[in-house]
Amino acid sequence: MGHGLRREAVDGNPTLQPPVIAVVGPTAAGKTALSVALAKALDGEVVNADSMQLYRGMDIGTAKITDEERDGVPHLVFDVLDVTEPADVASYQRLARGAIADIRSRGRRPILVGGSGLYVQAALDEMDFPGTDPVIRARIEADLALVGPAALWERLKERDPDAAKAILPSNGRRVVRALEVVELTGSFTASLPEPRAHLEAVRVGVDLDTAVLDERIERRVRRMWDAGLLDEVRDLEARGLREGRTASRALGYQQVLAHFGGEHDEDEAFRLTVQGTRRFVRRQRSWFKRDGRIEWFDAADPRLFERVLAFIRERGEAP
Repeated sequence: MGHGLRREAVDGNPTLQPPVIAVVGPTAAGKTALSVALAKALDGEVVNADSMQLYRGMDIGTAKITDEERDGVPHLVFDVLDVTEPADVASYQRLARGAIADIRSRGRRPILVGGSGLYVQAALDEMDFPGTDPVIRARIEADLALVGPAALWERLKERDPDAAKAILPSNGRRVVRALEVVELTGSFTASLPEPRAHLEAVRVGVDLDTAVLDERIERRVRRMWDAGLLDEVRDLEARGLREGRTASRALGYQQVLAHFGGEHDEDEAFRLTVQGTRRFVRRQRSWFKRDGRIEWFDAADPRLFERVLAFIRERGEAP
């Protein structure tokens, strides 16, 4: 599929629609600031593609963009779930595509931003979701309660190594779902075929040298601690965070909850959050680097915004 302007129907009226702009890359690489600058330059609105920024109240630990940082740019698909509700890719797909259609119906440019690779793919590419089998699901969930997520992740690694690479060992809910799909279809990754676009998109990736990003992650986690992450987790715990099957597994929140439960002290919670975030970044890179449609830029480049904007305009994508 080409990348020029294409004719689509909005409310039944044909109109020229430029492709979605997708800004992707690892945690702490600078996607947020770039997306706001692009939105202001291209009359755009931002659509969230970070699975944990779907949750109301999970602000500090997800580095959710503040009202001041939004600088007047509308942001959609944020704060749509309570921490007790599970997040799932199929529901997100409906929300994200609905938001993109809404933005386009008002003649503005959708800018999809986030580091959750599967969510980005669900929004932009053809992706159908395998059904579920309650008997299989119940059996695997019983195993999860018995042996824990890490042991189930090892089982997944044996059965579908590629699937295991894309999922954190601590994310019990996604590990259970992957094992269920493996039993139903023979392979989790078979349900994620070679990407085929559902929505035309210009995909921009931003990344940093690993040593620089590792240092930035530690500073970022320290800022979260200083900004009151422990108080935020304590407040969310009172609102049911521990019972939230997805939200309770979020980086930072999981480690602080374990600290509150007496599993380790606060310093260890901090260290494990930094370590877990760095490990997650490796998985994000592995996911995004498989997609040859992404044009990568150095986030440390002082002219990053100008280069990305020029790239978009060179492609004839800007209105």
